[in-house]
Amino acid sequence: MSPRRHQHPHPLPLDHPLPIDADGPQPLDRTVDRRAFLARAAAVSAAAGIAATLPASAASGSAASTGSGGLAGPAAAPAGLAGKDRPGLDVASAYAKPRPAAMADPTELTLAEAAWMIRNRQISPLELVDAYLARIGAFEATYQAFNTVLADAAREAAGAAGRRQRRGPLHGMPLAIKDNYYTQGVPTTANSFLFKDFVPAFDATAVASLKAAGAIVLGKTQMGPLATTRATTPAGVITTVNAWTPTNPGVNPGGSSTGTATAVAARLAAAGTGTQTGGSITAPSNAQNLTGLKPTMGRVSLYGIIPLSYTRDHPGPLARDAKDAAIMLTAMAGEDPADPRTEGLPKVPDLIGAATPVHTGGRLRLRWSTRIGVLPGYSDGTSETAAARRAFLSAMAAIRGVTLIEVPFPDEWDLLTGNEFNNVRLPERSEPFMPYLRSDLRGFGVSVIGWLQGALMGANEYVTGQRAKLLLLERVLDQVFDRCDVVVQTSPTPFDAIGLPEIGFPIGFTSAGEPVGTILGGLPYGEDRLLSVVAAYQAVSDWHWRRPADPPAAQLRTPAGRGRISAEEAAEQSQ
Repeated sequence: MSPRRHQHPHPLPLDHPLPIDADGPQPLDRTVDRRAFLARAAAVSAAAGIAATLPASAASGSAASTGSGGLAGPAAAPAGLAGKDRPGLDVASAYAKPRPAAMADPTELTLAEAAWMIRNRQISPLELVDAYLARIGAFEATYQAFNTVLADAAREAAGAAGRRQRRGPLHGMPLAIKDNYYTQGVPTTANSFLFKDFVPAFDATAVASLKAAGAIVLGKTQMGPLATTRATTPAGVITTVNAWTPTNPGVNPGGSSTGTATAVAARLAAAGTGTQTGGSITAPSNAQNLTGLKPTMGRVSLYGIIPLSYTRDHPGPLARDAKDAAIMLTAMAGEDPADPRTEGLPKVPDLIGAATPVHTGGRLRLRWSTRIGVLPGYSDGTSETAAARRAFLSAMAAIRGVTLIEVPFPDEWDLLTGNEFNNVRLPERSEPFMPYLRSDLRGFGVSVIGWLQGALMGANEYVTGQRAKLLLLERVLDQVFDRCDVVVQTSPTPFDAIGLPEIGFPIGFTSAGEPVGTILGGLPYGEDRLLSVVAAYQAVSDWHWRRPADPPAAQLRTPAGRGRISAEEAAEQSQ
């Protein structure tokens, strides 16, 4: 698809005037210096590979340290973060009275609804955890969402939560944690041969923050090996299925945060964590009818997460709706002295308030008047996805405060987002792993090709690619966001490369009953505006309330027969 250049922005038809913005603070993206973000991105690119979070001795099961192989990994939990308060978490808008349809089954509740139930003593944390464990016991053999289920530890933590003073909306919430996040005393394998025996001595900063907010780790989830593809064994045998098509493993469940997505969609966990380097939060969210938020680079600490790319890794939540995603991100976000990418950023805004729909005179409106940019070809064609996109745009156009704007692709979009420049991410994944690459390639299993490609890329190509990435960021800021506040996406990869936030959310279903989702991208630190737009859409649609049917009994009880992906396919699919 060739880019259009210097196209004049033309509003698509609207049948109502734009209202004045709602009272209260403006969205953060209106106050951020875009030039400062560009300079910061240049600094992060220059620092790539200097500080990785790779365990120096995964096979030994010990915490990482700087060893003879030159690997600089975290050796201890960051001081002072375990009990750090996250401002703006325990607010009235974080609690929602449950829908009548959700009252019969606790696993139907959103985070906000379950928080309301716990606050009002309608359910205990232990009862909530037990409800999820019951579903895991009944259906996990089919879904294969988890690597490790921490049933005893979760019940013990839930019992303690029931006796302890409530900490906020995440108090007692059972979460699924992607298996590349360090979890103290619990295997952290990244679905890899390299880390099959690795047991961290501490929690990743994001996990510590969630637990400090009262959350309970229900288990560690399946993922693509070393965060590259859909979930498989290290050898490439397909494990996790899409919760909407459990009898058809050929339907892509999205990756690499596959297990978390399936766990949340199948009601095996209330919400969960993922990481995104090339679509690994938004893609499984779109594939499984979830709302997944990839924040701006640095908004959430990467400390204690097995790395894939120093300049592109983004931790974030997968949840059932915008409000739940906001609750999760509020707990996860914040400055961490152990991760320089998080320091000196704008203060985390009121994300939960942003994800709360606004009504004036009984009529829905956007919290902030917002120009939604529509890229060329976004809703063209006769496919079911194109039809869902057109319906989505029509629904948004009917909400007060929305203007739909046709925006162009930036100059040289195809070149700057093509494989030649996108592949400059590969040396960043290879560099921390060089001792392993030199000793035994078998440890990389099905994902070995990407690591070899990165090790073989020349310095000139890498430096040229980093310069191209900064040029792409500059053009997106100047040629797209001078015309709009958020923009629809047809691929998450470009915004992953330049560190801008994205949110994936459901907009319909195919005739076969498979979810259709879309992605919105925003300005630096513009998560609050993205959440406000999605919350407004979810106030006029019901896709996010729909849940998949339970799998038929005795079908696909084990991964056997689900197929496998080859090393070549893994390299092609790799994020």
